Amino acid sequence: IRKNRKMMNILVTGGAGYIGSELVGHLLKYYRVHVVDTLMFEPTSLLRYTNNKNFHFYKEDVRNKAFMSKILKKMDAIIPLAAIVGFPLCEKNKPEASEINYEINQWIADNKSPDQRIIYPCTNSGYGTTSGTDFCTEESPLNPITHYGITKVQAEDAYRNVDNHVTFRLATVFGPASRMRTDLLVNNFVLRAMKDNLIVLYQHSFMRNYLHIQDVCKAFMFVLSNWDKCKNETYNVGNDYINMNKLQLAEKIKEYVPLEII
Repeated sequence: IRKNRKMMNILVTGGAGYIGSELVGHLLKYYRVHVVDTLMFEPTSLLRYTNNKNFHFYKEDVRNKAFMSKILKKMDAIIPLAAIVGFPLCEKNKPEASEINYEINQWIADNKSPDQRIIYPCTNSGYGTTSGTDFCTEESPLNPITHYGITKVQAEDAYRNVDNHVTFRLATVFGPASRMRTDLLVNNFVLRAMKDNLIVLYQHSFMRNYLHIQDVCKAFMFVLSNWDKCKNETYNVGNDYINMNKLQLAEKIKEYVPLEII
């Protein structure tokens, strides 16, 4: 960033979460970062940034529209990460999942100014169950089969209908973070291998594409730095070198950790 260039203000909702806790560190190298989070799951994931003068934190719920109206006006870019994540939580809390995953995102889309940038991460689970023989492209039809997938796709649609957006469809993310998630497939397999030296596989031929959390952060940074080339598009974000099924994943982990696979 040139020294005489105005530093952008970026709002990250849900910034204390799994992706947000790592992304904030990348953003702070170049931007002024404002995080909104209730700290429901992890109260300490952002502590390492608190001595940075460009880090600003607000313990607030994104559904507080009076607060959000005030802070949105000050932002150059918005990264909406706040979400109820995953099938079990969304099925258990459907009304709350709809509010946070979709309805507030529709409100942000309706209330942002035309020149404000939006980068929204959807999920490749929006494609639903596929044959496993064909690659999904950005033109492949979306067919979410869970409430989580449905609400995320609804939010993506809301942002794709406004100018100055980029939406990602993320592969299954893995890797360490300050707000660690061990329910994600790779992280969960590694944890079970290290604790129990045993993984019992179901649907072992089920294929997935994976993506390291640091590569997720780099995707956000790339788009911000190349906005005019990337804006108003949707991108699948994954790593073609690590398309594999559950058995192949377990066998790869076994190369590094003593492991029995059943």
